[in-house]
Amino acid sequence: MQTTAYLDPTREKLLDAALPHVVFDGWGAETFKAAVADSGISEALANVSAPRGAVDLAAAYHKRGDRAMLAALADADLGAMRFSDRIGHAVWLRLQAVDREVVRRGMSLFSLPHYAPEGTKLLWETSDAIWNAMGDTSRDVNWYTKRATLSGVFASSVLFWLGDDSEDFAETRAFIDRRIANVMQIEKAKATVRDNKALSALFALPNAILGTIKAPAGVGRDDIPGTRAD
Repeated sequence: MQTTAYLDPTREKLLDAALPHVVFDGWGAETFKAAVADSGISEALANVSAPRGAVDLAAAYHKRGDRAMLAALADADLGAMRFSDRIGHAVWLRLQAVDREVVRRGMSLFSLPHYAPEGTKLLWETSDAIWNAMGDTSRDVNWYTKRATLSGVFASSVLFWLGDDSEDFAETRAFIDRRIANVMQIEKAKATVRDNKALSALFALPNAILGTIKAPAGVGRDDIPGTRAD
């Protein structure tokens, strides 16, 4: 049974206070200092809620975008869409859920070597949220490959979007569709291998090894320790 992820109200208040400063000052110490002052939260409490300062707020902004995307997906009429179009629409909604200049500053932050693992983790969480919203039930190696592939699609889509000056970001939407189409071609190729007896025999050993890979314990649940996203 899914439960609602806990949101730290202090961190959310700090994030709201930080956003007007991010476009000008980025996700740095000055922004965090200004957020503390503008929010009226004590410095001690702010440091408890966001021990890494603006980095924690940048991560919180990314997670807020994921929540907004999921809410938009819940209200969207996906019934008439092909599955690939649903995935593409989810990526599109995720981009629409955030401010482009704030994201641009976030990309600068998470491209730094010491924060790159955090950025990769956030991308993975977005991809995981999309697949879960699509009803994905895979618990084998496909659980990893689906999320890794979609992480690549989302990351490249963000980069394209940041430089897109077309009206209503029409070029970005077309780019997303092309990337999703490329992914579907890979899936078709995998299906061809499975259906071909000769190729299936050739890949029997690698497939057997991959078959031992399972999704992490607790996948699909957020009511046990280690699986709650805040």
